[in-house]
Amino acid sequence: MIKNNVMTVQSRIAQACKAAGREPVEVTLVAVTKFAPLEAIQEAIDAGIKHIAENRVQEAQSKFPPLLTRNPGLSAHIIGHLQTNKAKDAIKVCSLIQSVDSLKLANEIEKQAAKLDKTVDILLQFNTAREEQKFGATPEQAYTLVESAAQLPHVRVKGLMAMAPFTEDQGIVRKTFADLRAIRDGILGRFKGNPKVEMNILSMGMSGDYKIAIEEGSTMVRVGSAIFKNG
Repeated sequence: MIKNNVMTVQSRIAQACKAAGREPVEVTLVAVTKFAPLEAIQEAIDAGIKHIAENRVQEAQSKFPPLLTRNPGLSAHIIGHLQTNKAKDAIKVCSLIQSVDSLKLANEIEKQAAKLDKTVDILLQFNTAREEQKFGATPEQAYTLVESAAQLPHVRVKGLMAMAPFTEDQGIVRKTFADLRAIRDGILGRFKGNPKVEMNILSMGMSGDYKIAIEEGSTMVRVGSAIFKNG
């Protein structure tokens, strides 16, 4: 079942890319393993998944180490809101933190990474939907946040992340993604040539809206239920 689900999602990503005039290799599929047991996650990996993600650090601590040991080359991400007091644990078990939404958090990641003498890849999360209940920096903070994060020696800014609202209004969803792309484009212009600022990753789109995200330029989609659902 999971193998079929992975193949179906990959096929739909390819179709969305074709419709948008893009190549499927431009979009990375990340399997969100929330609620999925280790056996199911391994089945997804065996079916071709190379990136996995968890919302909570506690779950990541229990799942990522055995999976990474068994699957060399697997990339593990944190995508949920990360509290500063969890940064120390997060950087030990993951290769990319997608949800860095403040300079305070970036500074804490820097502090903990320096202790381990490692460099941590991050995405800056923006609340382009401007929902009060959602985490993420405001679009107006973009340049200041990027400039400050780029000065941290143990942090690498690899791109941006956003979440669309849970709504049936595709226009709102599309604007959320288009606005993040516009922020990315602005950052590319402002920080061109800065080796500490890469904008290769535009992480947007989940099980219900990744087709729209791909149309709006997403390079990384986060899919959970469409892979690990039972039916």
